[in-house]
Amino acid sequence: MIKVAGFLRGINVGGHHKVPMAELRNSLNEVGCHDVRTLLNTGNFVFSTKQTNIQELETNIEAFISKAFGFPIPVILKTNKEISDLVDHNPFININIHKDIRLYVSFLKDTPKLYLNLPYISADNSYKIIDVMDKTILSILDLSITKTPNGMDELEKMFGKNITTRNWKTINKLTDILNRFKRNNFEDA
Repeated sequence: MIKVAGFLRGINVGGHHKVPMAELRNSLNEVGCHDVRTLLNTGNFVFSTKQTNIQELETNIEAFISKAFGFPIPVILKTNKEISDLVDHNPFININIHKDIRLYVSFLKDTPKLYLNLPYISADNSYKIIDVMDKTILSILDLSITKTPNGMDELEKMFGKNITTRNWKTINKLTDILNRFKRNNFEDA
């Protein structure tokens, strides 16, 4: 069994694309996901699986969720190793964090075709992309500069809509949940 983190894009936002987490947990068992645990109401989940082809599992989960909930929902899966390596890399260690700073991790379904000179800084200086690692984008939003940020819009313009973004605190919480699986003798992938 390997441990995997899953991210659903665009659910339970503004009353659209409602996916109750309890239903999601129960449904995912039908596609080979075991011990499913969810975090928050925004489509974050972890599970164990015997499936080793992560892209195939992603496709199967997307098809199943579309059928179960009646609308398509993009799914991005990351193995425990990918998430652990990201957290261990500690990409935001040199950032001066204050009450208006938000740290984000965006996951892409596909390898980006766009090359950016980093750091990328928005025209108003409120949004910065500090790194692009494989299919992961690390960015910072400074709310002291603007209360109406458009960083996520910029990301979609640059990288397309097959992307989902989480704050750094959520990634760390998911890491904690994944680490609890270790006590259950699961392998890392």
